[in-house]
Amino acid sequence: MADPDEHSRGVALARAARRGDTLAMSDLLDHLTPYVGRICGRICGPAAAAGRQDAVQETLTAVFRGLRSLRDANALYGWVRVLAVREAVRVVRRDGRDLPAELAALPSPGDAQLAADIRDVLGRLTPEHRAVLLLRDVEGLDERSAAGLLGIPEGTVKSRLHRARTVFRRMWTA
Repeated sequence: MADPDEHSRGVALARAARRGDTLAMSDLLDHLTPYVGRICGRICGPAAAAGRQDAVQETLTAVFRGLRSLRDANALYGWVRVLAVREAVRVVRRDGRDLPAELAALPSPGDAQLAADIRDVLGRLTPEHRAVLLLRDVEGLDERSAAGLLGIPEGTVKSRLHRARTVFRRMWTA
């Protein structure tokens, strides 16, 4: 969340929802939907609309069920991000989709072929490798943060990232 006003609104809605305000819960879920959609969309890929929708729905359900367990409402967006990444990876794995992460921002806007080539190579990576590449190389998270989001040890993130980059390079140059 880049906009401080939107962030503050989400935190305020989370506090009210935790106190049992059902209208605030509804507003919170509506407020979080675009944020969750962007996260899930990057992992599920642009062509996996059904999978993305499933991941968004499952994430919002997890928010609804688990909001009371969130100790600090200021941690709302980090907590929701963890849920969204886990659900998106789970849905991709469940559906057996091998769709690329959306990385259209990386190539220059006029270079459609490069964007298509990157999507093609990413589409051949496993969902776990795509997720770790997305979190580290696109989102810019460190290994510890990526490990927390994916629910795996930091060492596993490092090894997956190494393998993902190696496989990506090999496929890219083939």
